[in-house]
Amino acid sequence: MRLVFAGTPQAAVPALEALLASRHDVAAVLTRPDAPAGRGGHRGGGSDGASHGAPHGRRPVAPGPVAALAHEAGLEVLAPARVRDPAFLDRLREISPDCCPVTAYGALLPRVALDIPRRGWVNLHFSVLPAWRGAAPVQHAILHGDDITGATTFQIVEELDAGPVFGVLTEPIRPTDTAGQLLGRLAVAGARLLVDTLDGIESEQLEARPQPATGVSFAPKITPAEARVSWAAVAHAVDRLIRACTPHPGAWTVFRETRVKIGPIALASPGELAPGELQVCRGKVLVGTGSHPVVLGEVQPQGKRAMPAIDWVRGLRLPPGERMS
Repeated sequence: MRLVFAGTPQAAVPALEALLASRHDVAAVLTRPDAPAGRGGHRGGGSDGASHGAPHGRRPVAPGPVAALAHEAGLEVLAPARVRDPAFLDRLREISPDCCPVTAYGALLPRVALDIPRRGWVNLHFSVLPAWRGAAPVQHAILHGDDITGATTFQIVEELDAGPVFGVLTEPIRPTDTAGQLLGRLAVAGARLLVDTLDGIESEQLEARPQPATGVSFAPKITPAEARVSWAAVAHAVDRLIRACTPHPGAWTVFRETRVKIGPIALASPGELAPGELQVCRGKVLVGTGSHPVVLGEVQPQGKRAMPAIDWVRGLRLPPGERMS
């Protein structure tokens, strides 16, 4: 089939790579407009830190990972600011795709765009639908303590992630998985599922089935404010929040009125520490929670590099009872 692939971040790259290696013809790529490179630009593939020569201290824009791969492959790249842009819609009609596969494109598609490809738009979503519809399904699966997640291919309709399903795969969530690690595995496995789905659509041997009416849950984007650690929560909840927010938006806390980014932790033996209270014990840095202490892993004080927690506390002259909040 003749395809226009829609995707933007690193998680969509395996899908595009799989499509380029398949029997299908990728005629063009639809992606979000270029975004500022460097810190805070969570699209992956950009350089870290500000670039020299940017006017007024602003970072220059850089293509996202999918756009970069598309350029390398010599594909036409479509990056409209709005999918309703008449010029974009006209160009999509000119390309005349049979189908438009989508992985993490980053914008809702209006009916006028959905009607253009004769076989519609097929989305690869990183959950087992109808669970965790929305922008952050992997993060919410970890945050809520799910044991199993997966990926689903489905026909896009105007209602968010509610279209009929073509195929599903499942993936266990490991006890130490961060959102980044889990998403990496799902992106690779899901890429194969997407190609198999398109093969089945082309051969007319695959039929989409409606999603169940029960079991619907939603996964909105986790904001930086929501990524702040509440040390009064039980240790398992603290652990899940930090892993769900790694690498983005990044879990954080406040110490001595300064923000500190917190990497994945380990659960410690029961002990008597107040929520947020710090203690150095046998070469480890413990912090109290609402249940029992946890062991800090990497920390990143504001404006500094990430470092092991034990290296961080060496220069602090930590008095007994001092807390993070």
